[in-house]
Amino acid sequence: MQMSTLRRVGLRFVGPAAALGINLIVVSVVRAQEVDPVAELTRSLNSTWVLLCAFLVFFMQAGFALVEAGLTRAKNATNIMMKNLMDFVLGTIAYWAIGYALMYGTVTNGFFGGVGFFVGATGDDVAGLPRLAFWLFQLVFAGTTVTIVSGAMAERTKFISYILYSIIISAVIYPLVGHWIWGGGWLWTLGESTGLLAGGGFRDFAGSTVVHSVGGWAALMGALALGPRLGRFNADGSPNAIPGHSVTLFGLGVFILWLGWFGFNPGSQLAIVGANADAVALVAVNTTIAAAAGSVTALLYSWSKTKKPNVGAAFNGVLGGLVGITAGCAYVTPLDSLIIGAVAGPLVMLAGQALDKLKIDDPVGAVPVHLVCGVWGTLAVGLFGSLNGVTGVFAGGGFSQLIIQVIGVAAVGIWTVITVGILFFVIKKTVGLRVSAEEEIEGLDAMEHGTIAYPQDVNFAPGAPSPRITPVRAGK
Repeated sequence: MQMSTLRRVGLRFVGPAAALGINLIVVSVVRAQEVDPVAELTRSLNSTWVLLCAFLVFFMQAGFALVEAGLTRAKNATNIMMKNLMDFVLGTIAYWAIGYALMYGTVTNGFFGGVGFFVGATGDDVAGLPRLAFWLFQLVFAGTTVTIVSGAMAERTKFISYILYSIIISAVIYPLVGHWIWGGGWLWTLGESTGLLAGGGFRDFAGSTVVHSVGGWAALMGALALGPRLGRFNADGSPNAIPGHSVTLFGLGVFILWLGWFGFNPGSQLAIVGANADAVALVAVNTTIAAAAGSVTALLYSWSKTKKPNVGAAFNGVLGGLVGITAGCAYVTPLDSLIIGAVAGPLVMLAGQALDKLKIDDPVGAVPVHLVCGVWGTLAVGLFGSLNGVTGVFAGGGFSQLIIQVIGVAAVGIWTVITVGILFFVIKKTVGLRVSAEEEIEGLDAMEHGTIAYPQDVNFAPGAPSPRITPVRAGK
């Protein structure tokens, strides 16, 4: 009697359990038929590649921080590190809340997007990638743009003013330029809309204009708004060198930036599977050759003038070559990249000399490297372009692409100069832009942050001025 009852109870559970198992099997089979395993694998590999490149570009923040710290005086090293941290920290929030939507929101008028504010956890794929992977890659480009200006404004800018600038450029100024070119806006379709170039428009593969010249124009406006550092120029206008405190930090920073550029340029392909691997390889090789050529020609130019091989020329030549090839790295051959980089190297040196003559103080050479070489690299697309749908002057394509590149460079320059000029004017009239002469002489580390980067260099003898410092301790 008891066994019979147990059997009946068992049968009550066996039936539903069997039905549930059959349903699970059927659902699994249906889902397997719906999901293309090749497509899923492709999406996964491309996403992994783009995220890896985003991490490399993020590490460029460290490169910029070391370059700027090395080329400036020890009394401002803490300030440099703080700026290069906080412009990315606050820029992240601004780009997440506002900038991304303006840059990649639905194209309505060709000038700015309007969908995607406060990026959420869900959403359709973008360029075959999870939307958040695409967002992160675009974020680190915005961070690079903002941090470029830090070097040109070094050693004399109020920290709060720099913070305000970083937020605005991340939220509005940079994203609108990005929308015009990378978001499918009016510059991207300029050739077709004007009849100059069927199916084409302004081309900037990885950001010689979108990132570097925007940052460079902003850097120039910042240097002009601030004026030169105390003692930088004599009464007759002749320049005085103000040496940085560490060639080692400067050199290490350039090496880190070069490494990061292998995420910056190749990552802009946004894929690695199949034929994309060939495109990525071309971009990586062009990036390397241009950097090397820029270093060689800058060094030779400086050597011929000073009769000594100058370390600053060699390393800044690398950066000039990298910026110069960034627009055209997917559109030119390795030989063309050699020429583009070779021209960029001396341009860095010549532009630096021009700034001295104009009494414009740019402590790290941000304007020569990012603005001048960014413009050159963008125009070079219209001269040397011969691949991936771009045909420049020297490839038999006539002047159409070059004309479009010139229009784009001019439009982005005008936009950035006006908007950043207004921004600095407003900051100057409200919270102030430049620190006092006393603060500049004593150093921004003590006066702005109360933390000395190199406390062993501070005179703590009785009767000596007591700097306002706070010890830095882990976890405090």
